[in-house]
Amino acid sequence: MSDAAQPTAAEVRAAAEAVKAALDRHLEAVENRSGDDDPAVYEAFNALAAAAEAYDERLYDRYDEVTPFEIPGADDSLPPYAGPEEPNALSVLIRRDYAVVEPQRLLAQAQRIADVDRDDDEDERAANVPVVGASVHAALGVLFGEYEPDEIASRHKEFGLEEGDSTLWVSAADELPEPGEWLSVPFDQADPERVVCRFDVSSVFDEDELREERADLDDES
Repeated sequence: MSDAAQPTAAEVRAAAEAVKAALDRHLEAVENRSGDDDPAVYEAFNALAAAAEAYDERLYDRYDEVTPFEIPGADDSLPPYAGPEEPNALSVLIRRDYAVVEPQRLLAQAQRIADVDRDDDEDERAANVPVVGASVHAALGVLFGEYEPDEIASRHKEFGLEEGDSTLWVSAADELPEPGEWLSVPFDQADPERVVCRFDVSSVFDEDELREERADLDDES
């Protein structure tokens, strides 16, 4: 970054003062909160996160230094929990992304599964066992029909797949839905305000860690 693009010392100082003010507002909101899910506390938290991020960026751009703390940004957090305090039921929502990087491996593995099923079937059902051929669509149907999603996740390379991002949400419900009630639209009722906890896996986290390691090495050199 050129000197002309760097923030001034005064701008860094102003960003630091903004953090101090945001800290005071956050503490005041916490001290006067009306309950566990007080929106004023949530707003003060987001304001503090934004002020801390702005200060950290200006401090690094001007002095090549970082702060010793990290506050998650508003985009990385869930809204305040608005579900029942003691859930009577829960939904587990899982999304895993894969890229088909070796189609021929996928096709071969799926056809092997189909052939085994055909050999094991001794009655007329054998005629309904799919022949995968060159259809990736059919291969995926065979693969996910044979294995549980967790097994596919642990063996994805064997099937010519490459992992992308994944997430798991544990969402509270007032009661267990009636059988078949949501099967036609299984993900329409995903409500972030009812998420008890979530777990995300993404290469972006590894990239962040790599950047931090590189920064540490630059500091040492």
